[in-house]
Amino acid sequence: MGQWQGIAEGTNSAAQNRRLGSGGFRLGTLVPWWKEWFRGRGKYLQIQKSVSLFLVGLSLSAAIAACGSPTGAGGGDNVQLTLVSYAVTRAAYEQIIPQFAQQWKEEHNQEVTFTQSYGGSGSQTRAVIDGLEADIVALALALDTQQIEKAGLIQPGWEQEAPNNAIVHKSVAALVTRPGNPKGINTWQDLAKDDVSVITANPKTSGGARWNFLGLWGAVTQNGGNDTTANEFTRQVFQNVPVLPRDARESSDVFFKQGQGDVLINYENEVILAKQNGEELPYVIPEVNISIDNPIAVVDANVDKHGTREVAEAFVQYLFTPTAQREFAKVGFRPVEPNVAAEFSSQFPPIRTLFTVADLGGWDAVQTKFFDDGAIFDTILSQVRR
Repeated sequence: MGQWQGIAEGTNSAAQNRRLGSGGFRLGTLVPWWKEWFRGRGKYLQIQKSVSLFLVGLSLSAAIAACGSPTGAGGGDNVQLTLVSYAVTRAAYEQIIPQFAQQWKEEHNQEVTFTQSYGGSGSQTRAVIDGLEADIVALALALDTQQIEKAGLIQPGWEQEAPNNAIVHKSVAALVTRPGNPKGINTWQDLAKDDVSVITANPKTSGGARWNFLGLWGAVTQNGGNDTTANEFTRQVFQNVPVLPRDARESSDVFFKQGQGDVLINYENEVILAKQNGEELPYVIPEVNISIDNPIAVVDANVDKHGTREVAEAFVQYLFTPTAQREFAKVGFRPVEPNVAAEFSSQFPPIRTLFTVADLGGWDAVQTKFFDDGAIFDTILSQVRR
């Protein structure tokens, strides 16, 4: 599973080394990397300022020429955008970004380059809040984007600033089994069997694992059950969880490298991407499933600071075009553009009952009900650890 796991969490060498050279990011060293990069950028800007002052001393016209047009305006100076996303989107953006840059060049006579950072969605969220100056964030769940909003970097109402309420692609939960599926796992309910060992990350430390928990809960409440029966079912499943890794990468390591568990709760896009990388994984898509909706947003404070709003907003809009949506679909994400969805329908099995976070009350209510300290997950955990 080396290649797939590396892509999934940004640890493989190709994912580590982007435009920034051999000093690319790693999950464990992301903050030191971007601080170093911005320190270097600061030195560059300081030198640039000194040169500008020198030009002012030579002539007023030279000073005006040095000022140029805002970096986000059409024509003139090149513009650089910083895209911060979670790891498994990398394969799609590597195709989309050059296509957008070519189109922008043809329409505006301006070069656009991208600095890209990929890693765990939660880690990326914290890095942006702590100062990584992303122009655009494409994260695994809206709750992460909302944290950046609460930090004052994204203005309220960002969901209405892009098509489809800013959900740029989707996925669903997948149950990865051992070869031959010896335990006969086909539904969520099979995870509660006494002889089944389940691997999932801790939803208190992994944003992605919150999808897993909500998939379990909604498999009951969205299929005729209520909170009482959902609580009991979810408790039974976590009774079968031998360890709670911190994140998706550790979960994969526990399941594949350490050989623990009969089933790994994962995501459809990741198993499709694994297959494309030569790793055929046996998996089941439950017919009652949660729509794993992945948002995109412009980071208002940063684009205004950088003068890149026009280009950043244009890039976000481009992601909803058939051309970009096709690239997302190719690497396993369910596209949100209807024509592209129809084109790739054979790749994605229909879901009999597909529910969303909104059906569970929305992210604010979900966080309070399930994942805050002392909420339902903590109660379940205390029960199964007795």
